[in-house]
Amino acid sequence: MKKALVVDWLDKYGGAERVLTSLQNVFQFNETHALVDIMKKNDLKKIFPDNYSIKTTLLQKFGRYFRAFFFTFHYFTSKIKVDKDIDLIISSSHAVAKGVKKSSVNQLHISYFQARNFKYIWDEVDLYFGKATFILKPIINLLRKIDVRQAQRPDFIISNSKFVQNWVKQTYNRDSVVIYPPVSLEHFTFCDAKEDYYVAIGRIVPYKRFDLVVEAFNMSTKKLIIIGDGDQLSKLKSIAKPNIQFTGYLDSAEVNKILSKAKAFIHIGLEDFGIAPIEAQACGTPVIAYKAGGVLETVINGKTGILFNEQTTASLITAIHEFETKTFNLSEIRNHAFTFSRERFEAEMKAYVSNLLPI
Repeated sequence: MKKALVVDWLDKYGGAERVLTSLQNVFQFNETHALVDIMKKNDLKKIFPDNYSIKTTLLQKFGRYFRAFFFTFHYFTSKIKVDKDIDLIISSSHAVAKGVKKSSVNQLHISYFQARNFKYIWDEVDLYFGKATFILKPIINLLRKIDVRQAQRPDFIISNSKFVQNWVKQTYNRDSVVIYPPVSLEHFTFCDAKEDYYVAIGRIVPYKRFDLVVEAFNMSTKKLIIIGDGDQLSKLKSIAKPNIQFTGYLDSAEVNKILSKAKAFIHIGLEDFGIAPIEAQACGTPVIAYKAGGVLETVINGKTGILFNEQTTASLITAIHEFETKTFNLSEIRNHAFTFSRERFEAEMKAYVSNLLPI
């Protein structure tokens, strides 16, 4: 049986790309398609074998500026040509990959939703476009119609959380099953000798709301380490006080060293699932998180962390004060993390697909 993988784009190796690594491990795809591939070769090797060929679209010529052409993403996804002898198409979609067309009626298309799709035009339109939203409204409305139409193309949809599952039903009127994504827990070691600092990890982009974390720690002398890279890094560095340290991007081993010794992990963004909070728990590190999205399914309030009600600086500060009055069973926190292992994800994905098409 021949299998094809379709992804939105390949740029940086993060949580969604860890899912691709597991999918490749299970299915050994014969071909892979992406709108754009600008990922570093060393990161690409974490997903695919050496010299593996990625088929891209005309957007490739724009390199790292491809997002400026977001209004063409649906169009170019429709132009992807999967070989006719492919039996199984798996699309990994956080934006538009779900919209790939079959090249044969006998093909089975299963789409794994890594997130609420194409948030540029849905839930986070104001965050991304700001005052320009009003001007772009006609284009956004058109893109929404196209997005809903293309969401009907997969035969089956798998959501990465119940939060995303509900969103898929409300937005696309599609039913889906939930298979939680894989977390590579073997890279994160348990440590019960915590030091006096907090840590936040992720891509430094608007929806992660690192700005609120910086504001909160600017109002105290508590030490905070922020791990990650992104568009807002320079801006946040310029306003952060000396008690806040930025490391930039770090590999898993370096992240583990910092995360395992942190007294708590700070998470204030609205995530569709959120792998970083589970990595923290694998280290026995409690999580202080905004009570919304995927963390409702991965963090146990009062046992593996503290959940706060509002995505605000004040709410975060109150949660930190509450955290510092409590004692946590760090071994219990680590044990909880292992319910989200890579082995569990790969077994569930293989079983799900095998029930529909023997592999």
